[in-house]
Amino acid sequence: MPPRSHATGRQVRLGVELRRLREAAGLKAREVAGLLNSTSAQISQMELGFAGVSEERVRRLAAHYACTDEALIDALVAMATDRTRGWWEAYRGVLPPVFQNTAEIEHHATYLREVVITHVPGLLQTADYARALYTYVHPGLPESELNPRVEHRMKRSGVVAGDNATPYETLIHECALRVRVADRGVCRVQLQRILDQIEEGHANVRVIPFDQDGFGGAGVSMMYAGGSVPQLDTGLRDAPTGVALIDAAAQLKQLRTLLHRMQGASLSPTASRDFIHRLTKEL
Repeated sequence: MPPRSHATGRQVRLGVELRRLREAAGLKAREVAGLLNSTSAQISQMELGFAGVSEERVRRLAAHYACTDEALIDALVAMATDRTRGWWEAYRGVLPPVFQNTAEIEHHATYLREVVITHVPGLLQTADYARALYTYVHPGLPESELNPRVEHRMKRSGVVAGDNATPYETLIHECALRVRVADRGVCRVQLQRILDQIEEGHANVRVIPFDQDGFGGAGVSMMYAGGSVPQLDTGLRDAPTGVALIDAAAQLKQLRTLLHRMQGASLSPTASRDFIHRLTKEL
């Protein structure tokens, strides 16, 4: 089977996890190739996500690597055999890969936790709010590129709605609720949408107020996506070149610590709802 022309974020993650297991076992790629009657190049392609891997091969690799974590092995098998072509695939070649990777991560997450400081979370944005935001950040963007971005963002929100909604908690700083990325009308509708999502049970929203003492997390915006097993959790952080995907255990632990600290600086869900309601009436 020829290598893939491109690898999705999930396929790359599978390769990363297989490489980690190999390195933990102290084996070189050429040694594994000998065990599987393969080549070093094929092992490298597999670990980069550019070559597919069967369930049988994943289990053989796990055995050679002396991995006895059955839950992890089953999760890797599920990743290897998943043939899902989600709605985000329609945007491949239309939008940068990070758009598809983010939607794919959200789709497969067992839960989502997010912190935002300066803008309303993407999963809760209205189309008018998203359009105003993209227009400001990318001035002069033609409609042919602007419209797919807004459309993609609106489709992402489906992950936290419906019968199979993913549990979603977001910590929103007061700054994000007060910054007017558009006019009063758009911002009022945006705040009302957040309230609607709370009332419908689609989002657990907690507000971090301006007057919170000892809050040093103003530079932190991130999403934490729970995996089918803890080893497959993923962090998404804003970076100068776009969204950075985090999968290293130490960094994920740091993100969890940050989330815990920031939750401690937030209002309760009930107080947060009332806070947003008051802001809506002020507009």
